[in-house]
Amino acid sequence: MSYSKAHKSQSKERILASATELFCRYGFEKVSIGKIMKLARMTHGAFYAHFESKEALFNASILETFKRSRVARLAKGPFAVRHLTSLITDYLNLLAVKEQSTPGPETLLFNEIGSERIEIRKLYEQAYQHMKSVLEKRITALARLNKLPFAADQNTISEKSRAIIASMIGAVSIARSITDEQEQQQILLAGQNQILAILGVETADADWVIGS
Repeated sequence: MSYSKAHKSQSKERILASATELFCRYGFEKVSIGKIMKLARMTHGAFYAHFESKEALFNASILETFKRSRVARLAKGPFAVRHLTSLITDYLNLLAVKEQSTPGPETLLFNEIGSERIEIRKLYEQAYQHMKSVLEKRITALARLNKLPFAADQNTISEKSRAIIASMIGAVSIARSITDEQEQQQILLAGQNQILAILGVETADADWVIGS
């Protein structure tokens, strides 16, 4: 039985959407092809009609979500400190991280820390460089508009962007690894305060809403 191009395209999208949700929630290693196809409500054998391997699907999932990620929202948003801090706060919200089903490639920075797979490490670096580049552009623009209390020096901007990403990823990764909810909140708040200090922004000028 042959299927139309439209049917094949829809089937591929179902697999991609299911894989993206599972990779976001559990990471590459804990997601099997069987789990993906079960969520997509398709047979295991149908997988190979669309993707040659789980690695190929993971790559497609990450590339597909670049354009609709929160980093993309940051790139397109207004030049305002509140916009920058509110979007960064998304990453410090454990509930949002757990429940999002259409993540951007920056999810790699949470789920795939320390992966030994070459393919995953390449994607990890790509996600990191993409996030860093967007942050640098936004922080540079805000500094030039005198909305941040430091000069738009490239070395300074790059260092601050690295520190912000390290604070975000570190805080979320640690908080997700412990069960004490009160301590989770304290870790996330510590990450929040560290990022505010890096930007030289007062709490009243930010827009932080930390969830648990």
